[in-house]
Amino acid sequence: MAVNPDEDTEFNDALRKYGIIPPKETTPPTPSPPSSPKLQDVLDDLTIDELKELGEEITDDDLDRDIDSYRRQRLAQEQLQQKRARFGRVYPIGRDDYTREVTEASNIDEDGDEEEKGTGVICFLYKDGIPQSDKTSGHIQILASRYPHSKFVSIVGNKCIADLPDSRIPMLIIYRKGEIRNQLIAWGVDRERQLEELEALLILCGALDLPRGPLGERRTPDGDDSEEEDDDASSRMRSAATSTNARAPKNIRAQSKKDDSDSEFEFDM
Repeated sequence: MAVNPDEDTEFNDALRKYGIIPPKETTPPTPSPPSSPKLQDVLDDLTIDELKELGEEITDDDLDRDIDSYRRQRLAQEQLQQKRARFGRVYPIGRDDYTREVTEASNIDEDGDEEEKGTGVICFLYKDGIPQSDKTSGHIQILASRYPHSKFVSIVGNKCIADLPDSRIPMLIIYRKGEIRNQLIAWGVDRERQLEELEALLILCGALDLPRGPLGERRTPDGDDSEEEDDDASSRMRSAATSTNARAPKNIRAQSKKDDSDSEFEFDM
């Protein structure tokens, strides 16, 4: 008698038990349909004008009120962000401007900043014609445009610190709330440095604030504001910033030594 192994019978079950016929193929489970996007996620992707148009098309009164409330919050937040975005470019300064444009500027709180954490100020010491200085200058220009809440200033190195040798260029001095948060000396001289490395380091030391979402919530640089992604982003930033030539914060006052390569340049304006 021919046996059909595809039949679902007790006889076939017995044959399968002893390995006489192959096991019955299992039907793969039907994948669950993707979950519907949340209203908040849908609204986040719309512009202010699109939200207004959507509200005009909605016939449900409750939904219309929710959309209108959300649109008003977005509009208020955009106006606040525009007011807070005071910078957006690199400002050249001289030595006489340093205290006002750097130290004192880092003490100024943003409008509506309840934490009173001051302003991140990045002072870029450069010299034209030094390859790594020229490359870092390009990175600074990009970051200044990307983070208009932070202030970027630039000054020729030996105009800021007397007798500063070219071996220490480029140099970045990072301030917040009137204090030096970090110093990057000869940035990119030890090895090739990417824009993302400098960005990560400036975020970690508090000079740059993470971008905000449509309603002002803090977000990671890639736009995901979940807690798990926050942890991953912090790990990525720390990884990017490891093995840098950053110096611990301290007061710097120029010291004159014969061996420039080993000297510490301290600075107190």
